[in-house]
Order: sequence, then C-alpha cells, then structure tokens
Amino acid sequence: MAFDCVSRTHPGLKRKVNEDSILVRSESGFWAVADGMGGHEAGDLASMKVVEALALVPPNSSLETFVSDSITALLTTNSELIRLAQSADRTRTIGTTVVGLAISGGRFGCFWAGDSRAYRIREGEIAQLSRDHSLVQDLVDAGMLDPVEAEDHPNANVVTRAVGASEELEVDTSTGDAQPGDHFLLASDGLTRVVSDSEIYAEVTTAPIELAADRLTEKVLSRGAPDNVSLIIVRVT
Repeated sequence: MAFDCVSRTHPGLKRKVNEDSILVRSESGFWAVADGMGGHEAGDLASMKVVEALALVPPNSSLETFVSDSITALLTTNSELIRLAQSADRTRTIGTTVVGLAISGGRFGCFWAGDSRAYRIREGEIAQLSRDHSLVQDLVDAGMLDPVEAEDHPNANVVTRAVGASEELEVDTSTGDAQPGDHFLLASDGLTRVVSDSEIYAEVTTAPIELAADRLTEKVLSRGAPDNVSLIIVRVT
C-alpha cells in the first residue's frame, strides 16, 4: 500500500513551548503523535523521547509484530521517564500521551495511552479508533456524565494514562481493515477539544489533505488555540 501524508504542529496562542512531537514514517506505514502533559515540567522532553523511541522500531511486514514492538518501545521509555523524574531535585512528572498508527497488508493497527486520538474516515463516516484514557471518559462510560457535556467538563483535560505517569503503563490497541481512499487522522487534544468530529470530517473530505490540514489548524487558531495542536492526515492510495 502507498500513502499520501501531511502533518502540522503549532504551539497555539496560550503556551510558550510546544510540548507536542510528531512522527511521520510514511515509507514504513507508521505515524504517531505525542502530547507532553500540560502543567508538568519537561512535557516537551517526554514527547520527544517517545517519538525518538518509536522512530527506532524496525519495520515489519507483520502488523501485530510492528504494533507489539512499538508498545515495547513505549514501556521502555516509560521506565526511562520515571527514572528521570525520580532523579530530579524535587518530585515531578515527566509524561506524555501518545497515539500511533501502523498500516500494512490492508489492515491498520492503532495504539494509544491518554487522550490523543485516532480516526478513520471512510464512505461518509468518521469513526474514532481510540478511546480516551481520561477522567471524563470514565464518567461517560459509567453513565455518570452525558457525552454532550463531556467536552466542556472542568476536568476534561485530566488523563488517566500517560507514558511516564506511573511505573505500570497499559497501552490499548485497536485493529481493522484499511482500503484505498481511506483517510486516517491522528491528533493531540489541542485539535479535538476545539474542533468537532463533524468539522474534521467536513474538512478532510472536501479538500486535498494539505489544505485540510491548514484549515483545521486555522480553525483552532481562530478559536483561541488554548493548547498546542498537532495533527497527521494519512490518505491510503
């Protein structure tokens, strides 16, 4: 399979440092977005180390092996970030969310920890492939919060999993088929908390991916861009 890909990352309008990092390995069918945890020190370092580790994962024709090796890299990085945090003069967290995507042999494998998201857009529908590891999502799953109220909840930015956040890291995965004409999107919550799924769908399906990426970024900036924003759009050809 072949791919067209475009990526964007921007610090936004409220933060001085861009703590997001992105990985684009289209020749290997592999992409990732890492979002350094806001409010913690060295979030940019955490996201950079995750992307550097994933960049070293060897390509594999077996999708399962590729995803498994990627998760192993995340577990190793998790331990490294924990050690870095413990070696500091004072207690701190050096953490990042991450979402990754591998495509091979007509199938995709997605893995994630935190609330950075993955979507597939196909034949008139947008489907979220990941499920947020967040306090708000836990409340929605428990029936204690209406999904409509989730986006504006005061704890919407509280994640329950992240690389570097605790010694035990659990990474979730999802798999499915990938077809020519499919669009996949990976994004930090700097995009998905400001732009709706329906708006993402409209931009990706009505413009070339370069223009769609620019328009999505411009939407976030026009709405105040309270966080760093990063996105990757992949079109299967």
